[in-house]
Amino acid sequence: MNTVTVARGTMPLADHLREARRRGIRAAVALAVGVLAGFVLSDQVLNLLRAPIEELAASRNASLNYDTVTGAFDLKLKIALFCGVIVSSPVWLLEVFAFVTPGLTRREKKYTLGFLATAAPLFATGCAFGFLLFPRMVHMLTGFASTEDSTILTASYYVDFVLKIVLAIGIAFVLPVFVVVLNFLGLLSAQALSRSWRVIVVIITLFSALVTPAADVLSMFFVATPMSALFGVAMAITHLHDRRVARRALTADLPHPALTE
Repeated sequence: MNTVTVARGTMPLADHLREARRRGIRAAVALAVGVLAGFVLSDQVLNLLRAPIEELAASRNASLNYDTVTGAFDLKLKIALFCGVIVSSPVWLLEVFAFVTPGLTRREKKYTLGFLATAAPLFATGCAFGFLLFPRMVHMLTGFASTEDSTILTASYYVDFVLKIVLAIGIAFVLPVFVVVLNFLGLLSAQALSRSWRVIVVIITLFSALVTPAADVLSMFFVATPMSALFGVAMAITHLHDRRVARRALTADLPHPALTE
């Protein structure tokens, strides 16, 4: 009689599919609840986004407009979906992590948990910076027009513009965490980062100039300064990590891959 030995931690394909379906349903339910909540709160969100236009209307003819019959409803759905993804992110991120955890090593689990615990608040902080900056950006960009001109904005385009700015700054705040993770995995050395710090500063400055009006130096400063500080902290962590691993490698008389170019 032949016996089949199943390695510890393995799971048959059918069980994988059932596990994926179960966690997918949970994530979908959380997303649906988040979208419903976002739809209910979409008017409040739109009022927040509309505030700079209302201030602009005090000095000139300015308004948000819908170019189709279903434009207002489509915009509410877009805001609801955006809010739903953000609100339900703790649930579906947890479900994704729980699904892939059995296939990860102990070291990979530790790094993944550390990444999630650090990236989530940084992303939220970046998005908050975006919401604080976008009214200044709207005033600056629309200020190039004469006061005799009318500023008539398509609502869908305006909301897309604001959300893209908010997401771009939120994602930019998470990038230093990727740098640390790559270093911990031995794919990027602190020495390589140190040699490239000037390039990193230039990239941060260019990114800040792209997501903020070129003439608004203060807004660019508000974006570039925290990003530079975060990358500085990331570089310090990589240096400490490489020194610790180098000492261990020297003690064990083993090469350190992260320090080899």
